[in-house]
Amino acid sequence: MVNKVSKGQLEVFLSRLEGFLEPKIKLEQYVMDGKIGAEMLWNAFMRGDIDNKIVGDLGCGTGILGIGALLLGAKKVLFIDIDQDAIIQAQNNFSKAKSEDNTLGDAIFLCQDVKDFNNKVDTIIQNPPFGIQKKGNDKIFLKVAINTGKVVYHFGKTEGSNFIRKSAEANLAKVSDEWIFEYPIKAVYKFHRKKIHRFNASCWRILSL
Repeated sequence: MVNKVSKGQLEVFLSRLEGFLEPKIKLEQYVMDGKIGAEMLWNAFMRGDIDNKIVGDLGCGTGILGIGALLLGAKKVLFIDIDQDAIIQAQNNFSKAKSEDNTLGDAIFLCQDVKDFNNKVDTIIQNPPFGIQKKGNDKIFLKVAINTGKVVYHFGKTEGSNFIRKSAEANLAKVSDEWIFEYPIKAVYKFHRKKIHRFNASCWRILSL
């Protein structure tokens, strides 16, 4: 296991990547917090789930998690998002990362519905929609992730922990770890009343059985 960057360096780099130019509320597009994203990825790296692995970033948005995985030594990352604008921004962010480190692994960008993703990978990392705008969307992401990845790092509201554990069992998998964060969301939509809204969010590590 070779760490190309420290956790602190990873946080700084992820925080510098460009967010959504025009975020779409129907897709629940929010930029992943750089500090939490780095912590999530570092936990995966330390458990041997990133270095020299093939990784899928489902609902990749602007590519923060997938690019972070490449910075930590992933062999290849598949970036999947239904939004073409998000894919373009993820490609731009990857180009920025590649210009600073030309040893990064391969990046494949797929503009498609996550339901159509069936590539088998070593690790899935995802910060999916929470199912607020489209009920059940989070369930779809979780099922696809478990069916395509040997290990899954799934991000969501902490209050849904029991649902995550039961869903994992229903899909012949189990939760091995849970990390809880105080997650900040900056005001990006007109209906937001606070500059920053904070809530408890978790990252679950899920293993296929």
